Amino acid sequence: MAFAVTSSSSAAISGSGFSRTSASSDLKAPQIGSFRLADRHATVNLSQKRCAVKPVNAEPKRNDSMVPLAATIAAPEVSEKVEVEDFEQLAKELDNASPLEIMDKALEKFGNDIAIAFSGAEDVALIEYAKLTGRPFRVFSLDTGRLNPETYRFFDEVEKQYGIRIEYMFPDAVEVQALVRSKGLFSFYEDGHQECCRVRKVRPLRRALKGLRAWITGQRKDQSPGTRAAVPVVQVDPVFEGLDGGVGSLVKWNPVANVDGKDIWNFLRAMNVPVNSLHSQGYVSIGCEPCTRPVLPGQHEREGRWWWEDAKAKECGLHKGNLKEESSAQLNGNGNGATATQSDLFNSQNLVTLSRAGIENLAKLGNRKEPWLVVLYAPWCQFCQGMEESYVQLADKLAGSGVKVAKFRADGDQKEYAKKELQLGSFPTILFFPKHSSKPVKYASEKRDVDSLMAFINALR
Repeated sequence: MAFAVTSSSSAAISGSGFSRTSASSDLKAPQIGSFRLADRHATVNLSQKRCAVKPVNAEPKRNDSMVPLAATIAAPEVSEKVEVEDFEQLAKELDNASPLEIMDKALEKFGNDIAIAFSGAEDVALIEYAKLTGRPFRVFSLDTGRLNPETYRFFDEVEKQYGIRIEYMFPDAVEVQALVRSKGLFSFYEDGHQECCRVRKVRPLRRALKGLRAWITGQRKDQSPGTRAAVPVVQVDPVFEGLDGGVGSLVKWNPVANVDGKDIWNFLRAMNVPVNSLHSQGYVSIGCEPCTRPVLPGQHEREGRWWWEDAKAKECGLHKGNLKEESSAQLNGNGNGATATQSDLFNSQNLVTLSRAGIENLAKLGNRKEPWLVVLYAPWCQFCQGMEESYVQLADKLAGSGVKVAKFRADGDQKEYAKKELQLGSFPTILFFPKHSSKPVKYASEKRDVDSLMAFINALR
């Protein structure tokens, strides 16, 4: 879905800015405070996070790829206070609420730190609901470079209809170039859509969300019974990280989760809002041009997406937390493996893949010629997926620095060994093997961004 993100020891081892927009100039601008999520500990229930409420203008300047503009409305001085939010309880309270009420609650609670993810399809309903609240709102979309011409024209219509500027996120040109040069333009027909979606959509989305504390999506339970049947109206995002970093730093709102598709379309017609012209050609769920086609009468709307693949798992990665192949035990590091089709993680020419023999050799060396940073991971783990981009960036940054960066797949048959010999508790586990010490140092923080990992390395090397 498109949105509107060696040395000798080496040889022995390597075996094997959103814009803010007001719905109407004649509406009274509300007063908004920003919402901070903090307090990252693995033992904390993800539905409860601690936050500090401050005026929007008190937010420090952000150094990320998608920096929201400073608030332009006046905010009163608010004495700092601490709240505890139970999002599971809030989801229960709002389960029977209207989409408009849910949207209003989301915009009120997060102010300038929340944005609507617009896909170029019926997500325009979200923008209409946001406008009806009378509150300022922001909209972003992912331009994969492979959308239909009709979708681009629809983006322009929406901007003019609502007087907004959609902030677009684009894939990294170097990554796209490498993928196309190595595999061609249509490799996804042969080996699955996940790799292409990861480059063109998931990583740009991850960059976008790191500038937010919450986001709003158009997920509905009836869209994909195999993956979205249990979508709540609000949840702590199980995959992506927000502005503060770490598990539980991002909240995901799904205002139309309980709405039937036919009711969404009745709403769009009643409000006379623009819609993508592809809908009149038989398209229901709209994504990239090569991966989307019209559906036939009687087919489910998701049958038009990645039609050459298993119909039970049609997610591009933007909502991968919906997939149920991994049990809750696996997410806590207690599972034994992934599905056969699960793509591997942490793929970079600057990152060493360690075999069982390789990691054993590394652990035995008492006098290494260079330090090593190793992640113990499982491809199916959502938290491993969530740190993929930062870990690859770290490997690229450390290339030629004298620090080796590696990965070791520690699920399945390797899990018992990793638990006994490598301090594996849950996935991912990150270990630093110092230059002149046989015992590795375990990274204890849940902040897995590049800067935090660099600080860990610099403190030890």
